[in-house]
Amino acid sequence: MAGNSKLTARDIMSGGVQCIGAHQSLQEAARMMRELNVGALPICGDNNRLTGLVTDRDVVVRCCAEGIDPATVQAGSLSGELRWIDASAPADEALHLMEEHQIKRLPVIDVEHGHQLVGMITEANLAKNLSDDQIAEFVSKVYANA
Repeated sequence: MAGNSKLTARDIMSGGVQCIGAHQSLQEAARMMRELNVGALPICGDNNRLTGLVTDRDVVVRCCAEGIDPATVQAGSLSGELRWIDASAPADEALHLMEEHQIKRLPVIDVEHGHQLVGMITEANLAKNLSDDQIAEFVSKVYANA
């Protein structure tokens, strides 16, 4: 990444990520997203472990557009296939995962210290750490079928 192959996922992530509880409603998730000015929240189960990710698009498309009251839907019900990366993994691996699976947000887990969520890698994080060529390649892969 931008000539520095020693960067790790922890080096490029945004820390201070807040979870929505699996039993909390999508309405609560939407409020949290507004307050935190983010478009996605990690979903954490009762054991405080990452179980999924809910996006603002999920709330709109999978709930509101279907005429379902977001106050009646638990965030955990949207937990689907989850991709994440170890905090100590090379940053290039994060880029590869995001490109391969066409995802725009990647949770970062500290496997060595209790498997805890420590951050999130977003497109903005990549933009700060990638060369122009890498950014162009990322955009072409992630948005290819968008």
